[in-house]
Amino acid sequence: MNKFLERLNSGEVLVADGATGTNLQKAGLIGGMHTEDWVFDHPEKILDLEKAFVAAGSDIILTCTFGGTRPRMKGAKHSDKVMEINKRAVELAREAASARDDVLVAGSIGPIGQLLKPYGPIDIDDAKAAFTEQARALVEGGVDLIVIETHFAFEEATAAFEGARAVADLPIVVSFGYDRGTRTMMGAKPADVVRKYKAMGAALAGANCGTTLDNMEAVVKEYADTEAGFPLWIKPNAGLPRLEGAETIYDVTPGQMAEYAMKYAALGARVVGGCCGSTPEHVAAIVKAIKK
Repeated sequence: MNKFLERLNSGEVLVADGATGTNLQKAGLIGGMHTEDWVFDHPEKILDLEKAFVAAGSDIILTCTFGGTRPRMKGAKHSDKVMEINKRAVELAREAASARDDVLVAGSIGPIGQLLKPYGPIDIDDAKAAFTEQARALVEGGVDLIVIETHFAFEEATAAFEGARAVADLPIVVSFGYDRGTRTMMGAKPADVVRKYKAMGAALAGANCGTTLDNMEAVVKEYADTEAGFPLWIKPNAGLPRLEGAETIYDVTPGQMAEYAMKYAALGARVVGGCCGSTPEHVAAIVKAIKK
C-alpha cells in the first residue's frame, strides 16, 4: 500500500509543512518573481527551507511547484523547462526528506492563474492538458501523493484532479481556498467540495490559505458535518497579513497555530499544517501539540 495511505489508515494525524512563498520572500524572493525559477537558480534556498520543516517535525513536505503548470509559467525565466522544473523540485524535496526515514513528499498543484472559459481565456481541455503534464512530471519525480491546493472553482480543480488521475494511481488531496467566509471567490462551499471529490475518489478534501483561524474552523465544521469521518487536509494562514512599512506581518503565533490545529484534528482533520506566514517555528509548535 502507498506509504501515505498506510499512515492515514493507522489513525495517525500527520503534520504537513508551512508556507513556501512567504518564507522564500524572507530569503530574497522578490514579489512577482516565479518561485519555480528558484528550483534552478537558488535550489539551496528551497532546500534550506524544506530541511527546516523536516527538522521542525513535518511528516509531509510539499514540492515548490504551486505555479508549475505551463500556462502559469508563461513569462518565467525557465518557462521552457516545465517538466524539468517539476522533477527537480521533487528531487530537492526528496533530499530534504532524507534527513528522516518517515517523511513523505507531496506534489503541489495550484491554479493556472487565469480563469477558465466562459469567465476567462483558458479552455478547459487546455487546462486539463497543463495539469496532466505537471502531474506526470511530479509522479515521474517520485512523489508519494498529489495535493491540488488553493483552488476556488470546481471546473479547474476537477481538471486538475482528472489530469492527475490520468497519469498515476496515487492518493490525491483536493484543497480549496476559502477567502469569502465559508465560500471561495467563485462561490464554492465546503459541503459541495467534500461531496464532489469524495465521490470522485479523492483521498482527502480540505482547505488551505483563507483568512482567519476561526474562519478555518467554520470551514472544517462544514466539511465534517457534511461527510462525517472523511479525512480532511487543513493548512490555514498564520492570520491575515498586514503591512509595516514594506514588511508583511502575520500576527498568529506558533502557540495559537498549535491550539487551532488541535481543534481541527478533533473535528476530523487528519493532516494539519500551515500556509502563508507560517514558519518552521509554527510547524514545530503544531508537532508538539499533535504528537504529544
